[in-house]
Amino acid sequence: MHFPEVIGVDIGGTAIKLGRFSADGKLLQKQQVQTPQPATPGAVCIALVEAIEALDPDRRALLVGIGLPGPMDVSARVSRVCINLPGWEEVPLADWLEPRLQRRVTLANDGNCALVGEAWKGAAQGCSDVVMLTLGTGVGGGVMLSGRLFTGHNGAAAEPGLIGLDPNGPPCNSGNSGSLEQFASISALRRLWDGDPAELAALAANGDSEAQAVWSRYGTTLGVGISSLVYMFTPEVVLLGGGISGAASHFLPSLRKEIQQRVQAVSREGLRIEACALGNGAGRLGAARLAIERLT
Repeated sequence: MHFPEVIGVDIGGTAIKLGRFSADGKLLQKQQVQTPQPATPGAVCIALVEAIEALDPDRRALLVGIGLPGPMDVSARVSRVCINLPGWEEVPLADWLEPRLQRRVTLANDGNCALVGEAWKGAAQGCSDVVMLTLGTGVGGGVMLSGRLFTGHNGAAAEPGLIGLDPNGPPCNSGNSGSLEQFASISALRRLWDGDPAELAALAANGDSEAQAVWSRYGTTLGVGISSLVYMFTPEVVLLGGGISGAASHFLPSLRKEIQQRVQAVSREGLRIEACALGNGAGRLGAARLAIERLT
């Protein structure tokens, strides 16, 4: 099947990021629209159709990959649940979109998309075992083992942000309490400091000791969660993406220190922990790549 171009979409809690790509992954055009509020399935579907038609009115791209904050079914056509979006349970989004777009559609977890993007063109190139965390409205992520996405027997793995950290911690939309997401998301950071993460990063960069202490505490807690993931998967690299990763220089020192203390040497041999190379563009690039892999 010949396809000159492909569209990749990354649906987040506040923004929908779209890109039109060549077959070799070159970004030809990008667009960002606000996620409808409330982000119900029907409202998001309408927003997607409008945004994709605006991005590619000449219909050069006949394949669409879409990343969503939650697990898909094995066929990659149904969004099983998105715990931070209202009403998202067993939503057949691909079936809804294809007749409206007249393009083929595949769905994937947004963390998996970001991981695939980084493995294709970013910080995980040449790596076969990778754990990724996306630190944003929620905490998503993905796992790659032996060069392949690990999605489990029913397509719902991996959700690294939903592992338990504190049995008495804040309740999570997943039904868990004290999940890693409750200590590493934007709202969790706001519990430590009442304000915008970008503002906190700017203060820390200017030498504000209180801001630096908040980031250090954040990194320590995140390090506790990542330690469990390192023991489980012994990856070559742990990648940090999402909006908070822009401040990684402020919390990586305490994070790395925590992992060094908690994880025995043999399990962290050669381990790299770093921010993603592609920033917020990784998700839409990976979604495009998965569309190419699955639909051609």
